[in-house]
Amino acid sequence: MTALERRSSLGLAAIFAMRMLGLFLVLPVFMLEARKYAGGDDPALVGLAMGMYGLTQAFFQLPLGMASDRFGRKRVIALGLLVFAAGSLVAALADSVMGLLVGRALQGAGAVSAAVTALLADQTRDAVRTKAMALVGMSIGLMFAVALVAAPFLAAHVGLSGLFVLTFALALAGVALILWVVPPETRHHGAAPQGRPSDVWRHADLLRLNLGVFALHTIQMAMWVAVPAMLVQAGLPKDVHWHVYLPALVLSVVAMGGLLAMERRGRLRAALLLSIGLIALVQAALGGLVAGGVAPTVALLGTLLFVFFCGFNMLEATQPSLVSRMAPAHLRGAALGAYNTLQSLGLFAGGALGGALAKWAGAGGLFAATALLAALWLALTWPLRPVGRGGH
Repeated sequence: MTALERRSSLGLAAIFAMRMLGLFLVLPVFMLEARKYAGGDDPALVGLAMGMYGLTQAFFQLPLGMASDRFGRKRVIALGLLVFAAGSLVAALADSVMGLLVGRALQGAGAVSAAVTALLADQTRDAVRTKAMALVGMSIGLMFAVALVAAPFLAAHVGLSGLFVLTFALALAGVALILWVVPPETRHHGAAPQGRPSDVWRHADLLRLNLGVFALHTIQMAMWVAVPAMLVQAGLPKDVHWHVYLPALVLSVVAMGGLLAMERRGRLRAALLLSIGLIALVQAALGGLVAGGVAPTVALLGTLLFVFFCGFNMLEATQPSLVSRMAPAHLRGAALGAYNTLQSLGLFAGGALGGALAKWAGAGGLFAATALLAALWLALTWPLRPVGRGGH
């Protein structure tokens, strides 16, 4: 990477990391801590509140991605982070699950993922873009590890409201980074881009990637409705769940180097399909444990989470990189907006449907649904032909 590429990659990775740290701090404890709020005895409502962030984010990803094409990435990112901060404050002041739902909805309206990813794509060459995206992915993975360690401790001392206050502060720190650390934009903005955003939705391989990220995040969110309870069932108290999460995540980041090496050898398609297969395998295994009435052990659940994170981390790095390569430069923000729209819908669907399935079909029904979704995703992605470096 050049010095400019390193500065841009590190700065934007830090913005992603701080924003996602705020979200991840809530994720491991939300289903348990929300029970203390009015309305917290309804798992479907709590799941809806957890996933509502994804629904409103889905509405705003594409418009804000398109706005970044026209008005500039950095302006849109700063505005979105301020909206996200406002939502965090609303959630921090909530005294009911409905109040949490409103705060989560406003958080989602600050949908900057498409604009951040598009800016990173603007400021990196094709040859190093997957490396830059992987840096973002690893920073997110690191924040996930930090959140898994810190969330139970922080929740015990400051509660869910305190976690949202911290999220508010992290969002404001992100605004400072985008204004004063990330390099100036090199693209000209102001004129309406040529081409139609609808072209993005008619591109077969872009559509496959969009539906793939929907499946990935639906499965991820739905899993976290059931996995904490399974760890408790295995005899691990909730305040030490990080003893499982952290090693699984750290080891998966190490293993990710092998999957990225497949791209360098021109086997990106194989790495993508293998990663999806790992996700499907984990869902089927978790479903099999529940259906068979097998009491899970901490070691087995940790192993399954390690395998899941191997696939998840690889997909988080390579799929947005592929979208940025396949999309025309003048529609890059729109293409990544569409991609992040489906990602956000997946976050909402995973939280809402995961809560509903857990309530009406139990953990067995939940994992049967995620395993089926992963299998359909694998079949859908099979014809994909990646372009650019490592795309054979």
